[in-house]
Amino acid sequence: MTKLIAIDLDGTLLNSENKVSAENLNALKIAQEKGIEVVIATGRAHFDVMEIFRNANVKTWVIAANGATIHQPDGTLFHSQPMEKEMAAEALQFLEENDYYYEVFGQNAIFTPQHGRELLSIEIDRIKSANPEADSAKLLHAASKQYSQSGFVFIENRNEILNEDIYNILAFSFHQEKLDAGWEKFKDRENLTLVTSADHNFELEHKLASKGIALKKLAGHLGIDLAETAAIGDSMNDQSMLEAAGKSIAMGNARPEIKAICSDITLTNDQDGVELAIKRLMDAKQTV
Repeated sequence: MTKLIAIDLDGTLLNSENKVSAENLNALKIAQEKGIEVVIATGRAHFDVMEIFRNANVKTWVIAANGATIHQPDGTLFHSQPMEKEMAAEALQFLEENDYYYEVFGQNAIFTPQHGRELLSIEIDRIKSANPEADSAKLLHAASKQYSQSGFVFIENRNEILNEDIYNILAFSFHQEKLDAGWEKFKDRENLTLVTSADHNFELEHKLASKGIALKKLAGHLGIDLAETAAIGDSMNDQSMLEAAGKSIAMGNARPEIKAICSDITLTNDQDGVELAIKRLMDAKQTV
């Protein structure tokens, strides 16, 4: 019997136009009416999630910043796990010295360099110059999706934010060699969680911050056994919660590695796969 459903946003609840379809939204409401705790679990910042659902008439628990924060349905902070100051400073220094576009998730803002978008424009131009047949429209769409978040504050350099609580650092590049270099730099750090949530990024959080850890903490607080939870996702930053949940559901558009670890696969995010997954979970609940 499923009592809690944790749902990723990008590539899962959100379609390719960055919207929650009417069908998916209705499925969330029906699940809540049936007494199921619906939880949004995302790499996005909490305030960005609030903006997405501003006119949706739906309030849920929100696991944000890849598990570094948990907010109650009324928006109150329930739990947070910021990065260690020294680790955040070292990571930001590396990213600045190597010309990465980056985003830093704080409590009330996403901090990003003034010249960050220019860096990505330069990367796109270089790719087009080296390979005129490259799909520049696809690259521009990926960049615009990154910029579509709410709460950006532009900074000159990392020194402006080193006293902030930093929950998540996202690095973004269209050059695979830069992504590989970043992954190599941070992969063996015992005080970090390192994940990727899309083709062009890697993300850093505290070692005790992940969607899976947050799901366990929230389920415990709500008195729900993990066997009575379900998770729906598509990317590698969803892996920890998919492995923690009693029922794991991969989107039809999920990465092969995610499909391989899940107990079920639904339709894609452009086919209202979340609606189908919730329907299946509720049907199973009714037959218990």
